[in-house]
Amino acid sequence: MSSALEGLRPELVWKYFGEIAAIPRGSKNEAAITKYVAGVAKRFGLETKVDKFGNVAVKKPASPGRAQTRSICLQGHLDMVCEKNKGKVHNFKKDPIEIVRHGNVLMANGTTLGADNGIAVATNLAIMEDKSLEHGPLEFLFTVDEETGLTGANNLGPDFVESRTLLNLDSEEEGAIYVGCSGGKGTIGTWKLRTETTASRSLAGVLKVSGLKGGHSGLEIDKGRGNSIKILNRALMALETTGARVSSLEGGDKHNAIPREAEAVVFLPAKKWDDGMVIVMKVNETIKAELASVEPDLFIALSLKKGVKKGRVFARGLQKAVCRTISAMPHGVVKMSADIPGLVETSTNLASIHTMKKEVALATSQRSSVASEIEEICQTAASVLTLGGAEAKHNEGYPGWKPNLDSTILKTAKETFMSLYRKEPHVKAIHAGLECGIIGEKYPGIDMVSFGPTLEGVHSPDEKMHIDSVGKYWDFLLAILKNVR
Repeated sequence: MSSALEGLRPELVWKYFGEIAAIPRGSKNEAAITKYVAGVAKRFGLETKVDKFGNVAVKKPASPGRAQTRSICLQGHLDMVCEKNKGKVHNFKKDPIEIVRHGNVLMANGTTLGADNGIAVATNLAIMEDKSLEHGPLEFLFTVDEETGLTGANNLGPDFVESRTLLNLDSEEEGAIYVGCSGGKGTIGTWKLRTETTASRSLAGVLKVSGLKGGHSGLEIDKGRGNSIKILNRALMALETTGARVSSLEGGDKHNAIPREAEAVVFLPAKKWDDGMVIVMKVNETIKAELASVEPDLFIALSLKKGVKKGRVFARGLQKAVCRTISAMPHGVVKMSADIPGLVETSTNLASIHTMKKEVALATSQRSSVASEIEEICQTAASVLTLGGAEAKHNEGYPGWKPNLDSTILKTAKETFMSLYRKEPHVKAIHAGLECGIIGEKYPGIDMVSFGPTLEGVHSPDEKMHIDSVGKYWDFLLAILKNVR
């Protein structure tokens, strides 16, 4: 076990969390974690099946005297978002996550921690092993590729699980019970890459934006955090007065993460280099002042690429089209819910931009708890891309999860929370995509709630898990299993 986890309770949960951290499990790279989970279940003699996509389903019989209790499915996803700080040496396909402890908080050393959703996996494995628990018949559902395509949930077979009550363990606020989530869709624009040779007497430089917090594009979209691509573009447009030409644009990585870093390779006329440095310094001061309270570590800098005087740059028309499109593209909260105070109803995230051999690609993602509003904001994003000369396409997206406040399992969960803590839990919907929306379509009538320990900064290297909240979440979960009839 990692030294950061020694002495923590509940011991079984932390034991498995440490073992999971040693297994590479980025989205679409879950073969090893699938094998591990199935192996643990089989070691305990539990009925286990794995489908061709890598989803795992396990059954644990009821504890003595509880065989007639309705079956409960505990569900989480096996994959994690793989993000690391610039300069951090880490290969997510083979290197273990290095867990560090800061008081009551667990983090990783320069990478995402994988508590989203490794804590659910660890919890389920701990329940599988612990024979002292009181519960009815249990199923455990582990899905793959939740973070990049919801592939596992989308391909669940009609008989893969039998329970019609489900506890999703993929929420991130201890003391809250979630009963609904947003649906989502992506809108991607591409331009054919057209280039020309730089003018003579040019200097090459790297324009870089760093130090941003990033975060989950649903959970943190209302925090006012900086978007590295939008900020980089502001600096690029300010540099146009110098005749700066763009050679490449790179920023962001995941569709469901607010981009933290971005950079452009640019060529400036040699005689305008000093002017460019001054412009970038002023842009840095301006945007740092705008975001001072939320992004204190923001830094925008232009540095010289020594010895490089010639290269290929975007054709003038392409550069103008791409920069104006980024400038016009909305990012952030579009609408707050009128029904649930504090809930973001609709948002859009300008997620990534990449320069490839033959094209420039700009990816955005849209979320809403109202299906018609997803279509509307997708239309907005596609319109901006089309007006900017790009070819716009949408992905298939995923459905939302409509709240059911008359849910039987919600009633049990609320009563359980009251008995434990003598206060009402917060019943909420979340502005993020949970697999519950898809699972609800796969198994009509299934009764669901979602909860979990407190996580912060998921989908970024600032991901944190509050240690004390894990114990409370564990106690709450076991009490629900005991109270279900």
